[in-house]
Amino acid sequence: MSCRDAQPRQGRSYTELAAEYGPSADSIRNWVKLYTVHEVDGEKWTQADVNALQKENAKLREELEILKRAAVLLSKYN
Repeated sequence: MSCRDAQPRQGRSYTELAAEYGPSADSIRNWVKLYTVHEVDGEKWTQADVNALQKENAKLREELEILKRAAVLLSKYN
């Protein structure tokens, strides 16, 4: 099954798809939400892309905070 099959605009409910393909209607709904493509400022993004960017951003913020603390410590000894 592709997300295209699950798109509500094609007139098929998540319950119908669940009966046909096996996964629960909630799983199908979550997959559609995660992989539906949205266009923002000419760029195409899925929720999965946004989630990955948010995770990377959190990691970079954490690394930046560590570097700031290290800089403060090093400045005390110089």
